[in-house]
Formats: sequence, structure tokens, C-alpha cells
Amino acid sequence: MTILRKKCLTSLLYFSKVALMVRNKNKVWKADNTLQLVEVLIDIDDFQFMKNFLRDVMTEKELIEISARLEAAKMLAQGKKYADITEKTKLSSRTVARISDWLQNGCDGYKAAIKIVNSHHNHIPPARAE
Repeated sequence: MTILRKKCLTSLLYFSKVALMVRNKNKVWKADNTLQLVEVLIDIDDFQFMKNFLRDVMTEKELIEISARLEAAKMLAQGKKYADITEKTKLSSRTVARISDWLQNGCDGYKAAIKIVNSHHNHIPPARAE
């Protein structure tokens, strides 16, 4: 198989996977366990408690990966280049492309999270000498 054919096949498989993800974006919410997780997350209103919960429920690698994905979404929304995003976040260009697809065609979760991040960034009190 030629390199061009492999690239075409890879692209086709990737885009069909993304299309399937978009079509099935609400399928995950039919399971009681995922709904239970959402209920728990909604009820946590303490910063330290949330940190403790996330650290207990996820591995360090998962926390870093999800944080990098949020950073990538934020950078995409700012119009940053893929090369800059992959360099800063250490995510693959394929993952950045998926995040871009979710930003454009997803459930608007990234967009809502970016608004929260931006609103918190605008309300950070100035640093003070101690």
C-alpha cells in the first residue's frame, strides 16, 4: 500500500470516528453510573473537596490529560496554531483536531468551560507581598 493510500485511509477512519462520536454524543448519558458522576460533581461546591475527589477518582496522568485538553480548547478558541498548542500541551495533533471538532460540533461543554476559565482569570486578585 502506498503512503498516500495509507494517509487517505487514516484520514477516512479518523473522520468517520469523529462523525460517530458526534452522532453518539448523548449515548453515554443513558448509563446510571455516568449520571451519578454528574450529580456528584454538581454537588461539590468546595474547591479543596473537588481537588481531593478528582485526585481520588483519576490517575495523575488522567488529570494532566484532561487539563491539557481544556488548555488546548482554550487556545483553539483564541485562534492559536496547532503547532503552538501541541508544543504547549504535549497533546498529539490528532487529539487537538478532535478537540477542535468538539468545539465546533459538540455539546458546547468546552465553550462553557472556557467561559468559566476566562471569568475566573478576570477575577484573580492581584498578588501581594507577604
